[in-house]
Amino acid sequence: MDSQERSSEEAEGAKERGLVYTWRAGSCSITPERLPGLCGKTVLQAALGTNHGLLLTEGGEVYSFGKLPWRSGPQEFCANSPILENTLLGQHVITVAAGSFHNGAVTEGGVVYMWGNNSSGQCAVANQPYVPEPQPISISDSETSPLLSVRILQLACGEEHTLALSLSREIWAWGSGCQLGLITTTFPVTKPQKVEHLAGRVVLQIACGAYHSLALVQCLPVQEMKPIPERCNHCSQLLITMTDKEDHVIISDSHCCPLGVALADKQTENHAFCSSLENLEGKSVTGSQSEDCKKPLGEEHALVALGSDGASLLSSNNGQEDSGISCPGNILCTDKKEVKEYLISLSDHTLNESLEKNVCTESEQPSQGEQVGACIPGPPGTSASALNSLVASCASAVGVRVAATYEAGALSLKKVMNFYGTPSNEPSPQTGSGSMGPETLKDSREEQVKLESMQGKKSSSLVDIREEESEGGSRRLSLPGLLSQVSPRLLRKVGRAKMRTVALTPTYSGEADALLPSLRTEVWSWGRGKDGQLGHGDVLPRLQPLCVKSLDGKEVIQLSAGGHHSLALTAKSQVYSWGSNIFGQLGHTSSPTTVPRLAKVCGDGVWSTAAGSDYSLFLADEEDFQPGLYYCGQETTTDKNLSENNCSKSPVLLLSCSKIGYISNVIAGGDNCLVLVDKNIMGYIASLHELASTERRFYFRLSEIKSQVLRPLLGLDNLGSANTIQLLQEMASRFSKLCYLIGQHGASLTSFLHGVKEARSLAILKHSSLFLDSYTEYCTSITNFLVMGGFMLLAKPAIDFLSKNQELLQKLSEYNEESLQLVDVLNALFFMPFGRLHDYARTLLKLATCFEVASPEYQKLQDSSSCYESLAVHLGRKRKEAEYTLSFWKTFPGKMTDSLRKPDRRLICESSNRGLSLQHAGRFSVNWFILFNDALVHAQFSTHHIFALSTLWVEALSEEAGNVNGLKITTPEEQFVLLSSTPQEKTKWLRAISQAVDQALKGTSDLILYGAGGNVPRQEPPISRSAKYAFYKDPRFKDAVYDGRWLSGKPHGRGILKWADGRMYSGTFRTGLEDGYGEYRVPNKALNKDDHYVGYWKEGKMCGHGVYSYATGEVYEGCFQDNMRHGHGLLRSGKLTSSSPSMFIGQWTMDKKSGYGVFDDITRGEKYMGMWQDDLCQGNGVVVTQFGLYYEGAFSTNKMMGTGILLSEDDTVYEGEFSDNWTLSGKGTLTLPNGDYIEGLFSGEWGSGIKITGTYFKPSLYESEKDKPKALRKLGILAVPPDEKWKAVFEECWNQLGCESPGQGDRWKAWDNIAVALTTNRRQHKDSPELLSRSHTQTLESLEFIPQHTGAFTLEKYENIKKYLIKACDTPLHPLGKLVETLVAVYRMTYVGVGANRRLLQEAVREIKSYLKRIFQLVRFLFPDLPEEGSTIPFQPTEIKGRRSFCSGKSDSRSESPEPGYVVTSFGLLLPVLLPRLYPPLFMLYALDNEREEDVYWECVLRLNKQTDMALLSFLGVQAKFWPGTVSILGESRKVSSNTKDACFASAVECLQQISTTFTPADKLKVIQQTFEEISQNVLESLQEDFLWSMDDLFPVFLYVVLRARIRNLGSEVHLIEDLMDPYLQHGEQGIMFTTLKACYYQIQHEKLT
Repeated sequence: MDSQERSSEEAEGAKERGLVYTWRAGSCSITPERLPGLCGKTVLQAALGTNHGLLLTEGGEVYSFGKLPWRSGPQEFCANSPILENTLLGQHVITVAAGSFHNGAVTEGGVVYMWGNNSSGQCAVANQPYVPEPQPISISDSETSPLLSVRILQLACGEEHTLALSLSREIWAWGSGCQLGLITTTFPVTKPQKVEHLAGRVVLQIACGAYHSLALVQCLPVQEMKPIPERCNHCSQLLITMTDKEDHVIISDSHCCPLGVALADKQTENHAFCSSLENLEGKSVTGSQSEDCKKPLGEEHALVALGSDGASLLSSNNGQEDSGISCPGNILCTDKKEVKEYLISLSDHTLNESLEKNVCTESEQPSQGEQVGACIPGPPGTSASALNSLVASCASAVGVRVAATYEAGALSLKKVMNFYGTPSNEPSPQTGSGSMGPETLKDSREEQVKLESMQGKKSSSLVDIREEESEGGSRRLSLPGLLSQVSPRLLRKVGRAKMRTVALTPTYSGEADALLPSLRTEVWSWGRGKDGQLGHGDVLPRLQPLCVKSLDGKEVIQLSAGGHHSLALTAKSQVYSWGSNIFGQLGHTSSPTTVPRLAKVCGDGVWSTAAGSDYSLFLADEEDFQPGLYYCGQETTTDKNLSENNCSKSPVLLLSCSKIGYISNVIAGGDNCLVLVDKNIMGYIASLHELASTERRFYFRLSEIKSQVLRPLLGLDNLGSANTIQLLQEMASRFSKLCYLIGQHGASLTSFLHGVKEARSLAILKHSSLFLDSYTEYCTSITNFLVMGGFMLLAKPAIDFLSKNQELLQKLSEYNEESLQLVDVLNALFFMPFGRLHDYARTLLKLATCFEVASPEYQKLQDSSSCYESLAVHLGRKRKEAEYTLSFWKTFPGKMTDSLRKPDRRLICESSNRGLSLQHAGRFSVNWFILFNDALVHAQFSTHHIFALSTLWVEALSEEAGNVNGLKITTPEEQFVLLSSTPQEKTKWLRAISQAVDQALKGTSDLILYGAGGNVPRQEPPISRSAKYAFYKDPRFKDAVYDGRWLSGKPHGRGILKWADGRMYSGTFRTGLEDGYGEYRVPNKALNKDDHYVGYWKEGKMCGHGVYSYATGEVYEGCFQDNMRHGHGLLRSGKLTSSSPSMFIGQWTMDKKSGYGVFDDITRGEKYMGMWQDDLCQGNGVVVTQFGLYYEGAFSTNKMMGTGILLSEDDTVYEGEFSDNWTLSGKGTLTLPNGDYIEGLFSGEWGSGIKITGTYFKPSLYESEKDKPKALRKLGILAVPPDEKWKAVFEECWNQLGCESPGQGDRWKAWDNIAVALTTNRRQHKDSPELLSRSHTQTLESLEFIPQHTGAFTLEKYENIKKYLIKACDTPLHPLGKLVETLVAVYRMTYVGVGANRRLLQEAVREIKSYLKRIFQLVRFLFPDLPEEGSTIPFQPTEIKGRRSFCSGKSDSRSESPEPGYVVTSFGLLLPVLLPRLYPPLFMLYALDNEREEDVYWECVLRLNKQTDMALLSFLGVQAKFWPGTVSILGESRKVSSNTKDACFASAVECLQQISTTFTPADKLKVIQQTFEEISQNVLESLQEDFLWSMDDLFPVFLYVVLRARIRNLGSEVHLIEDLMDPYLQHGEQGIMFTTLKACYYQIQHEKLT
């Protein structure tokens, strides 16, 4: 382009990116021309067809140029300057593609538009030869039930077909031909269909040649690999074969199926002998026999397979059993002899040549017969057993797991067979290129075979001989000169090395794979293959995608497909090419190849390729980072006849392209080539190219190191200890990980250069953490290896290997010093990658200068740059530390080195300069202090002690006498003072130790804050910290391991302590001792179970409330003190089914039952309630049995001894002396139920005959007291007084409030203790919130407010206290709540089960009254303003409302006894809280006690209730004026008739029935009062006038109501009210009403029916 044009261009103000240049292909001396007519639009992408092209500009617009015949019918429409495709305006296209004569575009929304030639359906439009304008096509997935349209990412177009890659990474195809990969034979396909063969795989890129298709597919993750089958699914060959040579075995897994398609329908029965011509519904296709895949093969062809004699003939060559080259089991030939002759003729020259070429290391060539034997397969049906025996024999020969190796260089029989596929005695089918006789066909094939074998190419079954070492993608270990005779010994050695080596292809957490392009890829190809363009080692077509095995592990990142050849670009900037090479378009020697081979491009590294119809273009890095364009392929300059020989065989640099700018994209088509060029403004583009180019070179170097240095090193024997090997392997795997990341980054930069080139989307900016982490990890492993002297250890065994490859090492490590120390070279080599961080920083800074300082890009680039720079500095520091540590180990005495040297341990400073000494050390002792990053070591002559830094505290001592320059060191079990020689030394050590401790506590120092300029350490490490420590001499904790919080050398806070003998404590500590809440387990060896304690501790001992579960099955729940049960507790022994289940609840003293307690002996059915001493019943007590016996009296040493009373169920009573359980002995009185009694001397056991010496009395019938025996009146005298019961429970509550004894203590301290108890309990429950319901939480919150009591005490304050108490008793976290909970528990334990004995009723009532008294004392202590029992709170004037007296309808303001106020009683205040919880056992006792009289009452109730209302009213003598006239039944009012029943006074009846639903006497009395009011109301309504009740009128009405209410346990209700009602109520209004009810009850019992 001349200068004048260029200047005019700049004058136009054209943008300097995405400029388009084109030229005619076919010449190496070209002048690219700028495409006119784009008026400065930036072109992002271009595509070329045979004679036309498409351009995509930045705004998403599409332009066409060239010959566009579809635009105006068949006449050629030629556009020299680009024309805008108006149909696509506003659609925002993101990618375009061009086939030979058709086009496609994809919009932002994933919609595909097609236009152009449609003769084969390639535009997905039916029956229309041309599609003139872009037309949207619908692609929908039929598998989804509402049809979803598929979004497309990428398109590729061939001559007659189109492929589309969807968002879900699946391929859709339409058009014609086998290159679609669809399971169909009807073409054209105009409705896009999914290529099912690759469904479920992740396809990364697609490319279309004229008649073949390529796909780049991500490898499956390793763990998803299915178990490898023994035989190929398609052709039944063995997938892994073994070739037995004289002294070595070759194992090959290189099977490559010739079919690649599962056969359908017309499949031959015998799978092993099915035709290699693909039978697919009668349409068979053979390799290069037909031009067009669609022509059917004549059905009548005979497919002759080798007969068994032929097979034996072939395999008996040299008597050698079936060999290791897998071959198709489908061998077709007409004449067995012909094949054999051909084979032998081949073996004479070609085979030999190929072997010599590939095998330079062979010591002696085996005879030709042997070689032929090696490549002739046996019969395809070789049975598995034969294989197994073969494997077995090989294994015995070799002895160790054989390294899988490939055999290289022999010619496969399969090739030969393919060329003799068509039987020569039958007419060849018509081919697309005209008729071609079988002979000519045969000749051309023979030529081709000869040609390939001349090159020494190996057939597909033996896979390519790699130009460079495979990266471990396939399962094999390469040996130099694979066909050389490797001795079994060597094989064994190799096998062993292989087992030990680490996988160098890293397996990742797919993090990097998700963010950057994957390098673990496979290439799949399908379509026509007659030029070998599929790369499967043959010239057969494939109807379905098949993996190109030889590209496995090659890290292919880009595919290009030309007319009849294919190119694959790898991450290492190498290009593999295969297919037609007529014009040298493959870039290597002059024959076609059916397997990928490396192209020879001169540049530094190819990073983009384009394949045209018969040429290839390569974009490669040049020295100055400006891309150079290379061309190889057809030359049109020379004479027509010479054109074939004159094509450019090796790629040639197109110099004129380098002058036009920085090329970012290269596109090849039919006759034209096109490049997109960027101008380098402010150095931005150049910096990007430099970054990409250097990254790719860097990757190449890392890969070289990996394959040429690391892998051989890992394979060496005697690498030292297992530890060293592990470190080496770790380093190698981190190196691989870094290497892989760099490779990915290189690939991502390549695609970045193809795209918009926005700085902010650079991977090193967006995903910087990936890079920083990988470098940091690698640094950690390499420095660890260095510290352990890894390089010195490596140098010894590796010396042969390394000295052979010295130049290589120097080249790779860029180590230029003359004196070559191996260790230094290795060191330089493996630390080389860190230099790259500086390059990143520099390049990012360079890019930043291209932006305004204020712009966000500048800021981001600047920040990232400093991130990389600071990491580089940090890692440099790490390396220095490692080297310093290594040099220290070299000088350190040997014995200690072994125990102290650890990979991650680094030296910080040491006191060899005598700068630090131990205070009070002996005169001759040597004390050497070494500070590492994890420990302080105190070394003496031969011993040393290690103090871990995490549990080390250091402080400077004040400058008192004698403590000059002293540092005090505290560890959990030691404390010593270090004296330093000078203040400076002291400061240095203090700072060093503090920083080291701080670093050790923070964890790895690798995680620096990127960009924060390193980490600024705190001066002082925290005194309180978390750490793990094993005690070694503390007598109590010896050999225990503690993990938890510390404070100044002592466990403090939460932690777990485990002893060597299995004991374990988990909970809180305080200054080194268990204190607070904790859990403790003690293993019981004999029972093989644990004792388990959960509860409170104090100063290392169990103290407070806890639950102890013994291994024996006993469970104690209660108070502890000094590790002993002390206070109130419950002990459960045994389950109900076990031998002696029992339960004790009561007071303990020093681990013994002592004081009042209840013992339930479940086996004997007895319950003891009384005093204990030293685990024995001692003192007064009561025993009840399940058979109704009741004893009350004195006990001594567990026996009834002394005075007592014994009652049996039938009211027989004995009062007198006892000597043993249930044994009468001495004076006494026996009273019989009818009142007779005997006085005298008794002896004998109750219930088994008693001797009596005494007098029998028959009292007079008229004595007034005949109803009750005397003894029953006195019950309870000999029992424990109620106030003596459960003292421990109340004491515990007082103690919780901080009082020594009841009522003695400071009230405010008590409130503080309550607050503390609530908050600590809440905090404890916070860890497990499920324990607290929402209402519970609200209760706790409301308890935080203490009721205030200033001023006079009013009813309102009384109500507040009452509310507070109700809430407090609702939660066991409050001391009062805990008290109530415990009391309820003990009460139920006492009076449930055997304790439900009617004799205990009065005892139970007395116990409740005692509770009330004692709780009231507590409440008065907390609320001193509360008046004492029985006092009155005066009503406020407002509170005296007019109350209606129930005896008068009028409001009675002048009632006779005006109530002075509210009486305060413990009953009124506390029964509402307590009684509902105690009600069930208590009411049960009442029911049992009143059973007899209630039965009489109930019988009477049932009898009387049979009468109608009127009859009953008259029977009871209710005055007629009180009878209701009308009653309301179901809301309607009716007259009372003679047969009305249950209707009169119904509301009063209903009201009275509620007495059973209330708990407290006060509530029950209210119910009675309401009943009376209801009765008055009813009577008022019927009388219509005021009146006053008299008792005589009222009683019968009330009696009626009581009868009709039918209350079953009315007697129990009456007695309960009587026992527990407030004493002051007895004479009030409610008292009178209650008396009335009582009278009714007795009246009903004695009612006589007349």
